[in-house]
Amino acid sequence: MCTNLEKDLYKHNRLWYNIGVFLKISTVVLYGVNRVERLGIIDLGSNTARLLIVEVSENGYFQIIDQLKEAPRLGEGMESEGFLKPQRIQATIKVLKMFRRLCDVHGIDKIIAVATAAVRRAKNQRSFLDEIAATCGIKFRVLSAEEEAIYVYRGVINTMDVPKGIILEIGGGSTKIIYYNRRNLLNYETLPFGAITLTELFAAENLSPEKQAEKTEAFFTEQLEKIEWLKNVDPETQLIGVGGSFRNLCRMTKIMKKYPLRTIHNYVVQDSDFEHVYDLLKSLDLDRKKKIKGLSSGRADILPAAFAAINAFKKYMNLGDVVISGSGLRTGLLFNYAMPLTIEKPVSDVLNHSLNSLIEFYGCNRAHTEQTAMLAIQLFKQLRVLHKFPRQYIRILKIAAYLYESGKSVGFYNFEKHSAYIILNSNICGVSHRDLVMASFVAASTGIDDINVQDWNRYHDILTDEDVDAVRKMGVMLRIANAFDRSMSCLVKGVNCDILGDSVIMKTELDGDANLELNSAMEIGSDFRKIFKKNLEIL
Repeated sequence: MCTNLEKDLYKHNRLWYNIGVFLKISTVVLYGVNRVERLGIIDLGSNTARLLIVEVSENGYFQIIDQLKEAPRLGEGMESEGFLKPQRIQATIKVLKMFRRLCDVHGIDKIIAVATAAVRRAKNQRSFLDEIAATCGIKFRVLSAEEEAIYVYRGVINTMDVPKGIILEIGGGSTKIIYYNRRNLLNYETLPFGAITLTELFAAENLSPEKQAEKTEAFFTEQLEKIEWLKNVDPETQLIGVGGSFRNLCRMTKIMKKYPLRTIHNYVVQDSDFEHVYDLLKSLDLDRKKKIKGLSSGRADILPAAFAAINAFKKYMNLGDVVISGSGLRTGLLFNYAMPLTIEKPVSDVLNHSLNSLIEFYGCNRAHTEQTAMLAIQLFKQLRVLHKFPRQYIRILKIAAYLYESGKSVGFYNFEKHSAYIILNSNICGVSHRDLVMASFVAASTGIDDINVQDWNRYHDILTDEDVDAVRKMGVMLRIANAFDRSMSCLVKGVNCDILGDSVIMKTELDGDANLELNSAMEIGSDFRKIFKKNLEIL
């Protein structure tokens, strides 16, 4: 299916790339480089319709500021004759009118609206789209199966730091399987059935939930056996779950385990947890399923079929844990619009792009932020002989440094605590949940005794007792680095540390009068001594 894939993708995307570049250039000419555009993205699927309201800055950074999700079940009942049913059309129009109203309230500059499997296969597609345009004022583009898979891939690859992955998305009317390695798309397949169609396929047989799941698994496995390239997937590939079914799985397992973070993106569903939830779902009737915490009532009847498909895929591919992606089709559309260059290649540094987007959103001084991060990382490397932390901890320190002053957008006093909250709740991409929690404690650190035991114990399944030492030492390094740019003038160009006996001598490379910076850094000397067991001298 995917021979000459890169060439096909290039031809497919060139037109949209040119349009994106033209729109970006036009915006600069008309509004200037600092204009923020408000964008609405609508994804009309077979089961759900979703709207994102996004602020997009001129340099390609963006933030979601509102969203709305409804389940009009557009694809329900269409399989036998291939027509969208009148009742489902009217339910969808009602939802899209709500979407239109919310877009108007937010003063949206542009709406990007796409429809997927149900509309793609509908025999009455044209009349449906005309009615939507007339009644809701929204013009939809119907994505081909290939376009849909590519946008899902882009949503994942630009927000996750997983070098080798196979993406599985089970929608209402189709299933996408996408394989990539080293951030290069290798193969993809779209199967013409999803959670709704799989549910309807065996519904008429009046089977028990267990038998229905068994038949669904067998059917799904048969379809997988027809995809030749699946046999060549590297066995060490990470399974990435995208879409509503996986988000429900994530919420259910988190509630079951009393997981302390609300963030879905990058959450790891362990194999044993999936099996537990799947077995539970198979044993309950519909009314009891609806009472399960974390399970969307709009998916209670179709989720067992989706989980059966997931189980069949995991078994067939011999895959274990699932990493959940909160990004997919809509995020792929968003990246391509905000950053047209991602049509041809993904962002080179997922974490860096995410952090830069956040510091712009929270109004942080970019030069000061980058200076603080640079000096903090220098101190980490210079003091490695003392702290002995692995290089991977630099990522934690970088997150804390970039968002250290974001809390000032809430208030100056106790801004460090506000910053810690922002780190935990901003859906930072390209980083594990453990690193997020560690970074939040590093940013919140104001002294040796400021780690609240009760707060720390909330994350006992994520952090260890040994992590306390790492948080305290990186917290001191961050505070010194921030003090070295107290005037936000980038006067301290670099730091070189000598460790002599019971002292650490920090030699600074200066570009001007930096007495304010040096004095501010020396105020942290007592905490440095308590934590590193060394006296601090700054020259």
